[in-house]
Formats: sequence, C-alpha cells, structure tokens
Amino acid sequence: MNFVDLHEDIAYSSLYSNVINENKQSNINLLKTFDKSVIFSVIFPHVHITDKTIPELSLLYEQFKFYYGLGRDYNINIIKRYDDIKNNLNFLISMEGTDLLNNPEDIYILKELKLRNLGLTWNYDTKFAASCHSKKDYGLTGYGEELIELCNKNNIIVDLAHASKNTIIDACNISKKPLIDSHTNFKALKNHIRNIDDESIGAITDTDGVIGITLIRDTLKTPDINGIMESINYLGDSYGWRYVAIGTDFLGITQTPDGIENITMLSKLKDLLGIHFNDVLYNNALRVIKDNL
Repeated sequence: MNFVDLHEDIAYSSLYSNVINENKQSNINLLKTFDKSVIFSVIFPHVHITDKTIPELSLLYEQFKFYYGLGRDYNINIIKRYDDIKNNLNFLISMEGTDLLNNPEDIYILKELKLRNLGLTWNYDTKFAASCHSKKDYGLTGYGEELIELCNKNNIIVDLAHASKNTIIDACNISKKPLIDSHTNFKALKNHIRNIDDESIGAITDTDGVIGITLIRDTLKTPDINGIMESINYLGDSYGWRYVAIGTDFLGITQTPDGIENITMLSKLKDLLGIHFNDVLYNNALRVIKDNL
C-alpha cells in the first residue's frame, strides 16, 4: 500500500514518547510497513507554559536535527525534490506556523534546512496571516503575500491548516501553485473552529490543491471510521475526488477515532473507498507534491 500523510507531529511527540516503535498511533516501524509513503513530518517549535504555547527558536533547530538523525539512523529519505521520492519511507519536512519568521526572506534559510511545506499559521495570528482563532480576521498581510510568492518560487508548498477564512481566500488568490489544507474537516458536517466552510473548500480546490481529511475526533461528525468516510465523501462527491487526501494529525492528538487506532488501520478504508482508494491515500497528494517540488 502507498500512502501520503499530510501531517504527523513526529518530532514534537518525541519529547514525551518513543516514536521509533512504541507510540501506538504511529511510529517509524509502523510507517516502514507501507510499500511507499511520504510523511509530512512536522516542525512544531513551541513550548507550553501554563495556559499559553510559546514559540522557541532553539526548538526549531533541534527538531530539524531530530529529523536528520532519524533519516541517518533508520534509512529514511528526506526529500528536497519530487524526484527524490523512493520506495519505503520518505519524510517531507513541514513547519506549523510562521511565529518564528522575522520576514519573508527567512524562507531561504528554511529551504536550505530542507523545509518543503510551510503552514502559514497555527492557533495564533502572525505578522503574515490571521489564524482560525483570530478575533479580527485580517487575512494575509503584505508580508504574507510576499511569503507565498517566495514559497512558490522556491518550491515550498503552502499549507492553510489553522488559517482563517480570509487568509485562505487571500492565499488562494495569490498563489501560482496548488495549495493544501493539510489537516481539517468541514463546517457543513461539524461546526468546529478548525473546520473550513464551502467557500474555503472551493478556493483551495480552484488552485488544484488537496485537502487532508484529519482524524481529530472533535472535528468529525462522528468520532469513528464512519465520520471519516462522511468527510471524505462530502469533499469527493461535492467538489471532485482529485482533491481528497489524508492528514491524520497522528502524534499530535490524544485519542484516535474509533476503528482507526493506528496508522496501518487506514487500510480499512480500501473497501469503503473502492476505486478512489489509491487516489485518496496517495495519488492526489503526490500530484500536488510534484506540482510544487
């Protein structure tokens, strides 16, 4: 089975669990059971202090180094170009949020560090874009527009997960390449702050991008395999099956949906998806990777 997961918090999770062979949601040994996989391996450079989550520059570099070490020690391929993708396990390094960027030109440094997917926001507004938690949805700033243009020119995917509605619309109007929302679900099925509405879906699909159906329980209509299929079918039937992908958020969530307790159990979707299985699990996301990288 081939598989692309648009979002896994491997580095951050390593701070409190064994991501090589013990974490029950996903781990290196489980990921190596796939014939070919591309895992968007997330840099999440934050620390929790009381009720706040604070960005920390040293964690950014430590998490990059962690992925390089995994690549070296466990024969994991870290891709810089589409043609780098090999059989078995590939990492595409991603970063969640632009909190630590000073200006758009910082993308040149991140590119040299092998970053290939950039999330504009996490749960906080930045100087580049408003988040879905914004009290005043200002969308993209001038800096944000410049950042997207530089990402397009430097073969870095732009990720709209956690972004506000106006940020999504602005980004889709500016980008010259397909965009992704790596892990979300839909307000039409469940009114949750992390879910996106139909206008946002249409904007992303108009760029020929993909949307990763996420396994965050609270964002699903029902927190089980049936809820996952409802989101998949809503996107595929309403907007087109070429836009459907998977972004589990495994290792970043406390509990998985019923029936999909670990990453290998996504194979249960095969009978439910029928002819769409390979596209949803692999081909659609791979197309966007190719178009960007």
